[in-house]
Amino acid sequence: MASAHDRAVLQAIFNPTTPFGDIPGLNQEEELIDDDSGFDTELLKQVKELEMQGVSAAEAGDLQAALQLFSQAIQILPQRASAYNNRAQALRLQGNTAGALEDLDQAISLSGDTGRTACQALVQRGLLRRLACQDDGARADFEKAAALGSEFARQQAVVLNPYAALCNKMLSEVINKLRNPEVSGMQ
Repeated sequence: MASAHDRAVLQAIFNPTTPFGDIPGLNQEEELIDDDSGFDTELLKQVKELEMQGVSAAEAGDLQAALQLFSQAIQILPQRASAYNNRAQALRLQGNTAGALEDLDQAISLSGDTGRTACQALVQRGLLRRLACQDDGARADFEKAAALGSEFARQQAVVLNPYAALCNKMLSEVINKLRNPEVSGMQ
């Protein structure tokens, strides 16, 4: 069985864009959950049902129905982040990036940068910022989501970090030269 050090070296060889020593899945924390304890139980049940219906409508391609259902959920519990996050996804699918960003900002604000919804909203906002060539904002969002446990966000943060990419590329070249000295001219 390989040690953690061995896995880190193999990770650096086969995935040179990741920071040395990072092993995907090794640092994964427990699954994040949102703290819904401050909400009325009956209203929370109603809102979760509306959100599930909204997700189903979006998956079926009915974005208008999805948006209406998410908006109803927001009207019932406007201080709960999840429906804003879900509505942002539907708005993004509809091509309304500005509306999606507004809802993502609200979801992140309401979640207090903790929990599953915050993590998802940060990743979504990071992707939208990256598409808009706002790499600094995207990197900040991905770093926050990575700190919450998102493996995808961690990978995106590394990709957007030019120093890490350069260091890993140099490390990869050194390892390749050590593995194939005849190819690199070392004898």
